[in-house]
Amino acid sequence: MNSPSRNPSFAADEQIAIVTVCGRTKLNVIDSSAIAETTRTLHDVAREPTLRVVVLRGPENTFIGGADINEMAGLTPDGARDFITKLHDLCLAIVAVPVPVIARGVGYCLGGGMEVAMACDLRLTTRSASWGMPEVRVGLPSVIQAALLPRLVGWGQTARLLYRGNIIDGTEAHRIGLADELTDDDSIDRAVAGAVDDILVCGPEAIRAQKRLLWAWADLPLEERYQISIDEFSRSFASSEPAEGLNAFLEKRPPRYAQRRSEG
Repeated sequence: MNSPSRNPSFAADEQIAIVTVCGRTKLNVIDSSAIAETTRTLHDVAREPTLRVVVLRGPENTFIGGADINEMAGLTPDGARDFITKLHDLCLAIVAVPVPVIARGVGYCLGGGMEVAMACDLRLTTRSASWGMPEVRVGLPSVIQAALLPRLVGWGQTARLLYRGNIIDGTEAHRIGLADELTDDDSIDRAVAGAVDDILVCGPEAIRAQKRLLWAWADLPLEERYQISIDEFSRSFASSEPAEGLNAFLEKRPPRYAQRRSEG
């Protein structure tokens, strides 16, 4: 497992964390140890006060090929509960990061790896990537973050993925709304850099507020969503960020908080 690090092609400051999930085999399957270590890393990253964006990735040519079947094959019911709870805790750690987390979806994004990707705020993928929830083919239901699928792709596509266990490529993942952006295989890092760039020109506190709202909206009745939105909007004016952003717009200049990687 690599510690969170700054990718020199993105920035040379503490505002961007690149977290690499390192499992086993060329599919990058993750066992309990890799899951727990990644969770701890994300908790550490989340406490960085200047953090503005996180990129979650696997090794160069893949994301996460799923949970380690060798470990799962020997589980008891109690062990299975512990294992899947650890994976759920990893997904919750991603949601708890107070800034956007971008999944770099290349190679294999399968099973638990796809659940991790769905916990991220943005998912970028390549045409040749492999996405799927094939658990039913090994006698297991898809669980935990698979519950996010209907919201992302609708009930029909969810049923297709979960009942049939099919693997789809990045082009299809993008078509059904599972991935937010599709690139050629050799363009993924440019696409990730572009997403990072877009976030860096926005108000840091506004982005944190937006993440809080997006995830809160997922669980609340409509009227409560309105109210917490009003509260968050009002609270944002307790800082100088709105005044700076609004005046910069009127004065036709970049706001002082806006950054580009070329400036870093």
